[in-house]
Amino acid sequence: MKDRKRVLLLEPFYGGSHKIFADGLAAATHHEMNVLTLPARYWKWRMRGAALHFARACGEAGRSDAGTGAVHSPGQEPNPDWNQDPDLILAGSLMNAADFRSIFRALYGRPCPPVLLYMHENQFTYPLAPGEKMDYQFAFTDITSALAADRVLFNSGVHMEMFLSSVERFARKMPDAKPHWAADVIRKKAFVCHPGVFSREFSDFPADTILNRLGLDGGEKSHQTNPTTPEAPSERIKNNRKRLVIWNHRWEHDKHPEAFFEALEAVAGRGMDFCVAVLGEQFEKSPDIFENARKSLGSRVAAFGYEPDRETYFRWLRQGEVVISTALQENFGISVTEAAACGCIPLVPERLSYPEIIPKAFHEVCLYRSHEQLVERLVDILSAPRSFDTIRHSLAAEMVKRYSWEKRIVEFDRHIGETASGG
Repeated sequence: MKDRKRVLLLEPFYGGSHKIFADGLAAATHHEMNVLTLPARYWKWRMRGAALHFARACGEAGRSDAGTGAVHSPGQEPNPDWNQDPDLILAGSLMNAADFRSIFRALYGRPCPPVLLYMHENQFTYPLAPGEKMDYQFAFTDITSALAADRVLFNSGVHMEMFLSSVERFARKMPDAKPHWAADVIRKKAFVCHPGVFSREFSDFPADTILNRLGLDGGEKSHQTNPTTPEAPSERIKNNRKRLVIWNHRWEHDKHPEAFFEALEAVAGRGMDFCVAVLGEQFEKSPDIFENARKSLGSRVAAFGYEPDRETYFRWLRQGEVVISTALQENFGISVTEAAACGCIPLVPERLSYPEIIPKAFHEVCLYRSHEQLVERLVDILSAPRSFDTIRHSLAAEMVKRYSWEKRIVEFDRHIGETASGG
């Protein structure tokens, strides 16, 4: 690649969608990329202190003895002279870019390389947990971080607009010295850049073969299976359509799990036959609704707990009839995108990022406007899953085409090159 840049990716919350993004980008980029990470915990402390950790670690990012958290891009030879500064710092949104730049200069006595900030989320629009009060210091950190970066990428258009509108409202709240100019400055260097989601395990297949890979091209045969054991994709055509409902989101309040389990209870009350796989990632503390729901669902539970093995995880998705989101906050929606590409019909709110990431041709089937509509559409799908197979196939092919890293990396590499060159 002409003008190949040396990039240091700093991810202070290496888990969930942040990890999927970092790994996918590092594997797909044509630039030379090193990655430094911190574990996905203590997000508030990451916003406060990750900049200090990474600024100090930058001096050792390319050494063979750099230690835990330093990796080279898969399949690429590292530059032997990585003790020199990289051409670009690509930072996740839980690192304070303003602190990083100032500390870097203080430590090394020279300007920090250009910084490209990728906004996975922001602290203005993230819903508060029950009993929690808004801490505007974290929101203010988002503002200063975006102002300090040379370029800011958002994972969706709706996320970018919500953030910039929030910056404007926040400025009006200040008692004096109001930074009314901040949102305009950020907007001039802000871009929307949807993440890649699928690696070569998906993108190597032409779209017209996806139906076969998902096991949707044959007739149904009676076949009893153990509901707690995920089958290989080819087994889908053999089993008797277990009517599997997927939940693959974080076990946190912003995903509104109460509404999801209420919908399942309503469907069960109508005598519908289904089972459920609850696969999302868990952190230090999960809402009580999960354990309560596990007991009430009883034998309907096919899987209940985070599945860290990606191959097994995708096997579960390939068996699903439907994936549901009841989220209160979603800036992109990697979990829904993954499930839709595996053949699940997504039932998602007609708000947040979902109208943006789901192709318009599928909005009528996939987007719901109320809890009652969610229940009715879930009943429709579980009552006659085979009648949705054409939609299932078409949507899977479109999601893979749109969100494969093979396609998305072109835009990311352009932003990397332009920002590193001062564009």
